[in-house]
Amino acid sequence: MIFLSNFLNFTKFFFIIFFSFFSYPAFANINNGDTAWILTSTALVLFMTLPGLALFYAGLVNSKNVVSVLMQHFALACMVSIIWVILGYSLAFSEGNEWIGGFSNIFMNDIDVSSPSGSIPESLFATFQMTFAIITPALMIGAFVERIKFSAMLIFLSIWLLIVYVPVTHWVWGGGILSSWGTMDFAGGIVVHATAGTAALVTALTLGKRRGFPKSITPPHSPILTMIGASMLWIGWFGFNAGSALGANGGAGMAMLVTHISAATSSLVWMFIEWRRFGKPSLIGIVTGMVAGLATVTPASGYIGVPGGLVLGFFGGLFCYLAVDYIRVKLHIDDSLDVFAVHGVGGILGTLLVAFLATSTFSGLGLAEGQTAVSQFFIQFKAVVLTVVWTSVFTYLILKITSFIVPLRVDEQEEIEGLDLRSHGEKGYHSD
Repeated sequence: MIFLSNFLNFTKFFFIIFFSFFSYPAFANINNGDTAWILTSTALVLFMTLPGLALFYAGLVNSKNVVSVLMQHFALACMVSIIWVILGYSLAFSEGNEWIGGFSNIFMNDIDVSSPSGSIPESLFATFQMTFAIITPALMIGAFVERIKFSAMLIFLSIWLLIVYVPVTHWVWGGGILSSWGTMDFAGGIVVHATAGTAALVTALTLGKRRGFPKSITPPHSPILTMIGASMLWIGWFGFNAGSALGANGGAGMAMLVTHISAATSSLVWMFIEWRRFGKPSLIGIVTGMVAGLATVTPASGYIGVPGGLVLGFFGGLFCYLAVDYIRVKLHIDDSLDVFAVHGVGGILGTLLVAFLATSTFSGLGLAEGQTAVSQFFIQFKAVVLTVVWTSVFTYLILKITSFIVPLRVDEQEEIEGLDLRSHGEKGYHSD
């Protein structure tokens, strides 16, 4: 009995030492608080696309195309998730060169339950980044609603994810060329909004206008759906910006605060401009202003203080409103739901202004050692130019490649009848 007792004690001691030695270090850096917050943030960012952005866009189109918009978002989310697992994450975040990552983590084969990424599990970091990869091409859907073929949308955006989004993500967040320049992009002014906005404009120009644009285009069929979707976007954006701190800390708290301030300010700016210009404040207008404020604050949210949030909200609402008016009314470009004017202009504006608003003058967190506001501005400017040129060229080429595989546009009769019945065999609304 003594022998058995000693043996059991020895065995117990052995396994404690064994698992402490081989297992504990893998979990040593994992912080439960940070992990819990990024789990929540990941769910919030996916919530932005499904159902937030989907409902926001669905309310803005004609009632005969509402199902097609919802279907595009849902199918795209599924497609991007698989591409991200197979290849996207590896090319964005694996060790490579200044322009693209490597193939060492295809199918996420290097990730297991104990793999850390900073203070959170790598599996969680990869999923968090997946939700960004989902919403970026989903934003572009607003540029070509009511006229693109469903198959063309899937092919185009799948290729676009790998050729445009993934490299730019690597440049900024994966240790690539823009990172080496010292570019400041906390949550995606360049990675998400500049790429999606620029690509949306190129796609709208390439695809052409909707039938009857601009005179015969009906107003949004459901401001109610749009407002509900916009509210979901606002809530989800806390995960987008505050989650990009990758921890439950003071930086996340400040990012959440300035995000909310910018959205509220931009909403009011847009509302008052419309009110003065047309005599009535519109629901569509105020929620569009909200999105403009959120897009504008995104790249700066982790670097600025409360004054910066107010400034970005004001200028985001003002300049994005002017951009919508110029692109749609003056240039007659059918970027159907104003993706470039709101997301592209807002994201680029915030990316440039962060060079000044991150300074102590505006209660910001400060710039990198040796940088001034002017020198940082030129870094930001170069980063924007490179991203816009890359996105423009390759978006156009991908559209041309897609057109060789399937036609980009639905036929005229399908556009007249609506994409819901002709493309999906379903209707969003049934009258008695």
